[in-house]
Amino acid sequence: MYALIPAAGSGSRLGAGLAKQYLPVAGEPMLRHTARALLACAQLRLLAVVVQPDDAQADACLAGLAPSRRLRVARCGASTRAASVRGGLRWLLEQGADPADWVLVHDAARCCITPQAVQRLIGACSGDLVGGLLALPVADTLKRADGAPPRVGATLARDGLWQAQTPQMFRIGELLRALERALDPARDGAQAAITDEASAMESLGMRPLLVAGDAANFKVTLPGDLELAQAVLLARRQSACGDEETKHA
Repeated sequence: MYALIPAAGSGSRLGAGLAKQYLPVAGEPMLRHTARALLACAQLRLLAVVVQPDDAQADACLAGLAPSRRLRVARCGASTRAASVRGGLRWLLEQGADPADWVLVHDAARCCITPQAVQRLIGACSGDLVGGLLALPVADTLKRADGAPPRVGATLARDGLWQAQTPQMFRIGELLRALERALDPARDGAQAAITDEASAMESLGMRPLLVAGDAANFKVTLPGDLELAQAVLLARRQSACGDEETKHA
């Protein structure tokens, strides 16, 4: 089993002047927290962090987390997430992965992911024909905006709606085929419809499995998200320290 973290973006909505995957959260770069959680899964043969070819920060950010046989920087990132994932999949195949092997694709900015949630996804999808993703049933009332300034145009039924998260787990070869098709410039509008790996698989007529995620597995997008992620990670650290003290008391 393999994993990819696409980390080639700039995270401009945070307005921090630094690519958000490298912003400090609870004393460490966001990307380091994310990679550590995935590497805690023993089934993982290799985690590839996909960055831009000229990225000068990834190696230092990830130094010491794992041996090189389990953690590598793949300098094949592109201008869009889908293209970065496609490049990462091609890179895995070049390194000896088999098209039938599973791959987990996880957002660098979901730094509060837990190894337990990753294991839950792996356990649910390993025997599935398609694969799947972590997701949460929508709990809030949804409104569709209309006009400017925006006003409520309609209230949407939330029954059966889920909020997609990552990791998303699919076979390398099938996911690559789905992304190649979606990114084909001859297919007008296809790329705009691909917002995650699951939507690429859906474009092939497949129906990915929905696996219950965790509310703490949110994506850091705005400054308030960064503060919340710090609070979550610090609370976990304090809890872990407390458990250790109790064990040795």
